[in-house]
Amino acid sequence: MMDALVAGEIYADLILSGFDSWPQPGEESFASEFCREIGGGAAITACGLASLGVHAGLLGVVGADDSEWIIRRLRQRGVDTSPLEIDATEHTGLSVAVSTAQDRAFFTYRGVNHRFFDVLGKAGGARHLHLACPPPWDLNPASVAGKATVSLDVGWHPSWLADPRALAWLSAIDIFFPSQPEAALLTSETDLERILQCFRHAGVNRVALKLGSEGAALLWDGKTYFAGPHPVTPVETTGAGDCFNAGFLYAWLRGESPEMCLHKANICGALSTEACGGIEGFPSLERIL
Repeated sequence: MMDALVAGEIYADLILSGFDSWPQPGEESFASEFCREIGGGAAITACGLASLGVHAGLLGVVGADDSEWIIRRLRQRGVDTSPLEIDATEHTGLSVAVSTAQDRAFFTYRGVNHRFFDVLGKAGGARHLHLACPPPWDLNPASVAGKATVSLDVGWHPSWLADPRALAWLSAIDIFFPSQPEAALLTSETDLERILQCFRHAGVNRVALKLGSEGAALLWDGKTYFAGPHPVTPVETTGAGDCFNAGFLYAWLRGESPEMCLHKANICGALSTEACGGIEGFPSLERIL
């Protein structure tokens, strides 16, 4: 049995960074750095977990045209690729990430990822299931995960986050990983304390809230914890939130305290920004400690 199965959409990321300015429509700006990397929150979180020694698998769909490169890259990081499905008729999803040290924007082609929920039924066989996608409203977490615990990172999907059904759905899982803008849209609150209070009143009892350069906050069974920003010199921010998720789940699966889970997650998210892409910058266990 795997320790964790991470499920979600998989992309090939083309990451351009090091811009002097952000172009307006009709303008051109030149990057000083470029890299090609596996993208999508699921792949980045799975790679982070596996690099820390967690037996982690990745569930998703990729196109046959670049499946060899994707599988080789995942296995280099120790990810169990046996749950992956390869589609011979469509292309892997593609994202062009335009990134600065502070933020980034994505231009995305979904590709074969439209088939993701067709393969989600293969999600059994792990102690924990992490979903890196906006789930359908009729998806019952228990029916997919069985006896496994479940966590979720929706990502920036405004239609899902703003839907009044979202809080009720989240109350049925074990951990929710939003960013502050996502949490604000979901709760219709902007103040941090009021956001956490809204989750608490809705029965969403475990929320690890990513605050970017301000650190992170955690609501855990009625208690709140905070972690300040970790000092880094950021190069590129793609996947920082997904690396945060990996750090938290790593510590939680080991039975560590909620406060320690938050601090390790915060460190992983911060240090991941020191390299291009969400996989290459993920810190070693020695550096986290």
